[in-house]
Order: sequence, then structure tokens, then C-alpha cells
Amino acid sequence: MQEGKCIIFSAPSGAGKTTIVKRLLEEVHALRFSVSACTREKRLGEKDGKDYYFLSINDFKNKITREEFIEWEEVYTDHYYGTLKKEIERIWTDGHHVIFDVDVIGGLNLKKYFGEKALAIFVMPPSIEELEARLRGRATETKDRLAKRIGKAQEELNTADQFDVILLNDHLEEACSKAKDLVGKFID
Repeated sequence: MQEGKCIIFSAPSGAGKTTIVKRLLEEVHALRFSVSACTREKRLGEKDGKDYYFLSINDFKNKITREEFIEWEEVYTDHYYGTLKKEIERIWTDGHHVIFDVDVIGGLNLKKYFGEKALAIFVMPPSIEELEARLRGRATETKDRLAKRIGKAQEELNTADQFDVILLNDHLEEACSKAKDLVGKFID
């Protein structure tokens, strides 16, 4: 199997990592998205195998037992997320580099696993208040879940210095441009 490089984008929910990753996928043709597995419900418009591999809790746990994940975690109660080994093999076999859009713990675990083959980027929101406003704007969370996400985000911000790069996302176009430069230099 040919091995490529890995670009890891992590951030608290609402910081903008998914938007940046989608832009990079449009503009950097050597990249392919690593589709994570999860046990949460599909959101409107999401497709199995494109946005996530949506698994039952039982299926997910069976894959853990069979060591099919590079990394996995229970992000919220009964909400498991993980990176399947076969997903990375698929992308590298096709001759591409992998780009990840993962939570902070997943990002740190991937960086540890891939070492020098990985560039780990932490997307930093301008403030916790702005992050909360972005999450409220999605209108996808209950009041209780929103409070949990904000609490978790505050903890995640404390891990930013463990990443290779901290990318401030206070102006989306600037953040996307900086991300493209960072990725381009890393994969060249």
C-alpha cells in the first residue's frame, strides 16, 4: 500500500473546521476526505458513506473489538466516533492524501498515530461567545445539548497548543487562504 500524508483539522463544534475542509477539498485536488464512522442520528441532508458511516452502537462496538479503528472515542453518551483503517487504506491506495475533520481528542490521537506524516491544525474561534452564536445559528441543538457543547468547547480550547498549527477563524476567507497555504507546503 502506498502511503500518503494526513491533514488533520480539529476544533470545538462551531469553529468552522468543516467549512474550511470542504473548501480545501474543492481547491486541492490531491486531498480526499476521510469519512468517519459514528453512532449518532443522520442530520437532514447527510448521506451514509459520504458524510459519515452511520453505524449502530452494536456495530461500532464490534468494530472496536475487531480493531478496525485507528482511533475512536465516545464523544457524548452513546455517540461514538472513529476513523476506520480501511478508509485510510482506500485513500492512500488511490494515490491521494487524507484530510480529516475530527473532534479535538480524535485529532490528537490521529497526530500521535501518524506522527511526521500528519499536519494537525486546530481551528480557533475568535471567542467562546462567537462560537456559541454560531452554534445557536445552526438551530440543530436543544438548549441542553448546546450547553454541553459550549462546556466541552471551553475544555477543547485548552488543547490548542498540542497541535502543529493554530488557525484563527475570525474571517472565513482569510482562514481558508491560510489553510490552503499550510496544506500546500506540507504535501509538496
